[in-house]
Amino acid sequence: MALTGKIPHDFGNLTFLVSLDLRRNNFHGKLPQEMVRLCRLRFLSLSFNKLRGEIPSWFGFLEQLQVLNLGNNSFTGSIPPTLSNASRLETLVISANLLQGNIPEEIGNLHNLNLLFMEHNQLTGSIPFAIFNISRIEFIAFSNYSLSGNLPNDFCNRLLILKRLHLSQNKLHGHMPTSLSNCSQLQTLSLSGNEFDGPIHSEIGRLSNLQRLYLGSNHFTGIIPREIGDLVNLVILGVEMNQITGSIPISLFNMSSLQLVSLGRNNLKGSLPREIGNLTKMQVLYLYENRFIGEIPKEIRNLVELEELNLQDNSFSGSLPMEMFNISGLRVMDLTLNNLSGTLPSNIDPKHGEKQFNLQRFDLNNNKLTGFIGDNICKLQHLGEIYLGQNQLSGSLPNCLGNVTSLRLIYLGSNKLSSNIPLNLGNLKDLVVLDLLSNNIVGSLPPEIGNLKVETQMDLSMNQFSNGIPREIGGLQNLEYLSLRHNKLQGSIPDSMSNMIERISYYELLQATDSLSESNLIGSGSFGSVYKGVLRSGTAIAVKVFNLQLEAPFKSFGTECEVLRSLRHRNLVKVITSCSNLDFKALVLEYMPNGILDKYLY
Repeated sequence: MALTGKIPHDFGNLTFLVSLDLRRNNFHGKLPQEMVRLCRLRFLSLSFNKLRGEIPSWFGFLEQLQVLNLGNNSFTGSIPPTLSNASRLETLVISANLLQGNIPEEIGNLHNLNLLFMEHNQLTGSIPFAIFNISRIEFIAFSNYSLSGNLPNDFCNRLLILKRLHLSQNKLHGHMPTSLSNCSQLQTLSLSGNEFDGPIHSEIGRLSNLQRLYLGSNHFTGIIPREIGDLVNLVILGVEMNQITGSIPISLFNMSSLQLVSLGRNNLKGSLPREIGNLTKMQVLYLYENRFIGEIPKEIRNLVELEELNLQDNSFSGSLPMEMFNISGLRVMDLTLNNLSGTLPSNIDPKHGEKQFNLQRFDLNNNKLTGFIGDNICKLQHLGEIYLGQNQLSGSLPNCLGNVTSLRLIYLGSNKLSSNIPLNLGNLKDLVVLDLLSNNIVGSLPPEIGNLKVETQMDLSMNQFSNGIPREIGGLQNLEYLSLRHNKLQGSIPDSMSNMIERISYYELLQATDSLSESNLIGSGSFGSVYKGVLRSGTAIAVKVFNLQLEAPFKSFGTECEVLRSLRHRNLVKVITSCSNLDFKALVLEYMPNGILDKYLY
């Protein structure tokens, strides 16, 4: 209800209150001590507010309390052990706060606990083993902080009705517990982002109710056990970024319920079997950075629900399966860094019956493709990113390319493309990157190139462009990188280009100033702050960061770019560059730290 202010002390007078729900408001401050008098309270939810201070120890005196939800606030300090005195607690949610310290062993005394959420805090230490003795617990979430230690081998012996276990993004280690199969009701198991090692036990196949299995970003070794195919209800399988070897067991391709499979960045090998076509509900398939070989099976066309396909950095060979272009819902196709050969599809049906293609990212960089790009690619009217660089494509750029107005990134470098740049390329008002380097493109640079107002990177180097540089290119004030080297351009550099201050990327600037740390702050003023830093080249810089909460800096930024270009000072040599995007604007100047900067900078 968008209520604000502090929770009144008078709430303590509501001694007959059984349920108090103040969720999703803007209450702030500490909880009033008088609430300890709410001795009949069973339900208390204060989540999604701005409450702070320590969690009161007097919660332990609310003996009738069954539900306590303090999630998504700003509580600090440690978890009070006295919470265990509220012995009737069934739900305890203290997630998304700023709590520190260890999880009290006494929490294991809450024998009626059904749901325990403590994720997204700053807790440390190990998980108290006593928690694994709460036989009624169904949901445990300790994700996203710095818990360490291992899981006891018998931790599932009493958790017979546990349905969800979230332990991701911690520092837990050791082997996968052998008693895991005893958690027979488990639906979600998340161990990702830890330091678990050893094999994935075959016993995992006995968790017949499992729907989501997250094991990514650990140190698991060995193979994917064939018993994983017994998980007939599995919807999500994530084992990416481990040290898994061997091939994908054929049993996995019979799991018709799978919707997401992520096995990237392992050492998997072998080929993909035709049975991949059995995964008809698959929406996301990530097999990137492995050692797969052979052709991509034509049966992939049966994955009619597929939205994202990432097979990059493998050794797939053969021609590009045209059948993939029958998957109308496919948004991302990433096949970069393989050995695919042949030509691009020549028979794309943009409507494909009643559905229209939704392909937004088309990535075939670093393959062995030949032939023409062709006009068919222009039928992909939702295309935002096209990566066809480092192949052997030839012929001219499609004249219709400028009609695909959704294009933002075009990478066609290191091919054998020829002919001219299409004039209608200037229609691409949202184009950010145009990379045509190392081709055989000829003719003049069209004046229409000046219409690409949001362009930040343009590489036209190592081609056969001739005649002069169009003056319109000087209007591309967002350019951070421009390369026209190794062409046959003639004449003088247009005067309009003198207004183009060399840019620096936001990430380079953060690196140079240690993320704009306070230790590098030189001074601040009404329009922003000034930081010192050092570029990778060793150049000392002063960075004026504008405060975009004010309207004036938007008007001031362009003016200062112009004024400071010619400004000289004993501590201020020249403007080196600028950094500008929708959320950040800064000027970067060469800095001689032998005095006090001009107050004008602040």
